Amino acid sequence: MSAPRPADPHPETTGTASPALLRDFYRTMLTARLLDEEAVALQRQGVFPAYVSLRGQEAAQVGSAAALDRDHDFAFPTYREMAVALALDVDMVGYLASHRALWHGGLYDPMRSRFAPINAVVGGPVPHAVGWALGERLRGDPGCAIAYFGDGASSEGDVHEAMNFAAVFAAPVVFFCQNNQWALSVPNDRQVAGGSIAARAAGYGMPGVTVDGNDVVAVHAAVREALERARSGAGPSVIEARTYRLGPHSTSDDPGRYRDPDEERRWRERDPIARLRAVLERDGHADTAFFEEAEREAGEQAIRIRDGVSSAPPPGGEEMFTHVYREPTEALRAQQRAWREEAEL
Repeated sequence: MSAPRPADPHPETTGTASPALLRDFYRTMLTARLLDEEAVALQRQGVFPAYVSLRGQEAAQVGSAAALDRDHDFAFPTYREMAVALALDVDMVGYLASHRALWHGGLYDPMRSRFAPINAVVGGPVPHAVGWALGERLRGDPGCAIAYFGDGASSEGDVHEAMNFAAVFAAPVVFFCQNNQWALSVPNDRQVAGGSIAARAAGYGMPGVTVDGNDVVAVHAAVREALERARSGAGPSVIEARTYRLGPHSTSDDPGRYRDPDEERRWRERDPIARLRAVLERDGHADTAFFEEAEREAGEQAIRIRDGVSSAPPPGGEEMFTHVYREPTEALRAQQRAWREEAEL
């Protein structure tokens, strides 16, 4: 696969970033795109039982992750934040192990990477992020949390309760909504009252910002500002990154049943990777050699990760009984004994 080329002859970004940072953004976003394609192929080949693509949301994820303080902050992802994991140097074979159903939450070290276990509950990462952030504030530590969720999750009660709790207690957390226009097959206008998720922040007494989620520079600047605000003790913020899911909701979904092809075409013309490439070319920050090298390195990394997760050994059956309870119950021990006896037959 070749990197997407820009359809817009006049690319724009909001804010500024150094040429070196822009090139880093491009490399990470491109690697995420190619790895995402490999993951979809693994699902089609039966290696993954299911997979959730991030195609089209690379700028929102990479830009937000790059703003984090890797020594102190913590990211709380859903099942779609593969590019966030990549940007935070998570062990990607361990990350994708969850999609292969080798281990719930992934086989990477969350504490080292500052990337919490994958959470497949809709809206689930949001209260977790608030709890962690409040702990940081009570300890007097400088860390901030970023909670990832989608436009569909914004309608969950857990998200509203977490926002209210965070605002009351001035928890240092950034609520980062990737509004990709579709809550599975339900469009924004059918499930987001008022048309804006960021506007809801006012009801909790916190700032809400809407940003172009396909502009990696704008996303990075907005998240950095929100983190600085939280770190200063001013409390939480809501950022709504407006982007688009270019692929299906998951590999079991058919967007052709509910989306207009013209809508998809318009958003493909705003592809975040092509857009960043156009900015780099226009401003003279990268040449053909850079793009060729970036594509070669990204492709090699994606293949290496693909092969690593494909060949990873499955866990032993005993792990079904591990970490269920801190102190195993007698009923659990009995189930484990019964399983062991059957396994040995």
